[in-house]
Amino acid sequence: MIREGVTMGLSWNDRRLERRVKPGDGKPLKPFRWWQMTRRSLLSIALPVGGGPSVTYTVEVKHGGDPESGVVRARLYRDGLCEAESKLPARFPVPGGTIEVRRSEVGMRRCHFVADDGSETRLVPDPRSAEGRRMNFAREHPGASALVGAVSVVLLLIGVGLNLLQAAQPISEIPAIAESLGTFESPLRLPVWLNVTLGFGAALGATERAMRMRYHWLLDGGAGT
Repeated sequence: MIREGVTMGLSWNDRRLERRVKPGDGKPLKPFRWWQMTRRSLLSIALPVGGGPSVTYTVEVKHGGDPESGVVRARLYRDGLCEAESKLPARFPVPGGTIEVRRSEVGMRRCHFVADDGSETRLVPDPRSAEGRRMNFAREHPGASALVGAVSVVLLLIGVGLNLLQAAQPISEIPAIAESLGTFESPLRLPVWLNVTLGFGAALGATERAMRMRYHWLLDGGAGT
């Protein structure tokens, strides 16, 4: 799987990710079922190989993990047959570049083909998957899609703000910090039901962004995803 002449320019982390890629079992890719919409992601790209006909590479991620171990893995299929697998994050060498796969706690975070020249192409999700349905919604209803995306960001900003306010008070009570800076008392006293509701809203916002493979370390990570 490792391409000669290319790995020399890779970072230590990239080489580490490529080393943990294991051969696949050669089993055929199972078709996507509607009840797997939130549990399974399938994304594909067609790549030319040696000047011949294109080969279709498909990445499969089962978000619940393997039944035996519970470990979430990415599997790479070449024309429908399992060629390789790896724990996440994953980096699969393919003709002309690599396919990089990452996920957050709520869904896909990244699934891109990175060419040897540095250009990137996002893999296309199966139209029956959550990512595929969200992409189709954006294509058919761009205005509504933009509004949904904006609402998701607002929900996440509220969630991040609440987390920061709630974390500031106990941190300020650490003796060394309290002696030098004093203690901080949160100005908000939200009822439990509202706290839970806003937290649920932030989780929904993060999930919606995961369907579009959008991720920001402060927004999505700060909301507990």
